[in-house]
Amino acid sequence: MNLMTTDPAPGGYTHTPEYNAGRADAYDDAHTLTLPQLQARAAEYAEHAHLLSALGYADRVLEMRMEYAAVTAAETELSHTDRVGGIA
Repeated sequence: MNLMTTDPAPGGYTHTPEYNAGRADAYDDAHTLTLPQLQARAAEYAEHAHLLSALGYADRVLEMRMEYAAVTAAETELSHTDRVGGIA
């Protein structure tokens, strides 16, 4: 017996052009703007852009913020263990 399984789109809007355009804009802006500047621009998107574009931009900025937090935590842990191991 064969069963076909499908991968449902989470949220139902992640495959729309507007959402993906917002994510792409955030990705492009990340090369020239800092994280606080990206958050400010996401707030501007929320007020002035298409709703799905604003959602896509904000989602990507949130992902970048979580990535930054994870890297910071890992580097802090590594720094702590290197320092403790180097003390004689």
